[in-house]
Amino acid sequence: MPAQVCSGAMLMCSFGLAPSSLTVAPMNQVMVGNMPAANIMDYTPVNIAPFGMCVTQSNPAVAAATTAALGVPTPAPCVPVITAPWTPGSPTLFIGNMPALNNTSTCMCAWGGVISITNPGQMTEMIP
Repeated sequence: MPAQVCSGAMLMCSFGLAPSSLTVAPMNQVMVGNMPAANIMDYTPVNIAPFGMCVTQSNPAVAAATTAALGVPTPAPCVPVITAPWTPGSPTLFIGNMPALNNTSTCMCAWGGVISITNPGQMTEMIP
């Protein structure tokens, strides 16, 4: 059974070179592991920090850096562009009228990266 995700969870992007963390504001007033619990709507730049450097050529900054380096693949600073919520979320537990976030959920960066949860931030609360 998947673990419920909270603020402080560790994230990874398939095109990022460093891990990131999830920040969840306590506005829904639901806590798990003494941290604010996340729902699928916690996908904005406020919630997901950059992943160090980006390596995908679909990112215009990486493409420009690679062109400037005469075709040598050159990473550029990561600036995640996430346009849709985490999917699928929990089908049975809702936080703030939205599905709770579990550690099997993913979201997509506009540059093609898949963002996944590598550590949910707590390991005591399990949800479907």
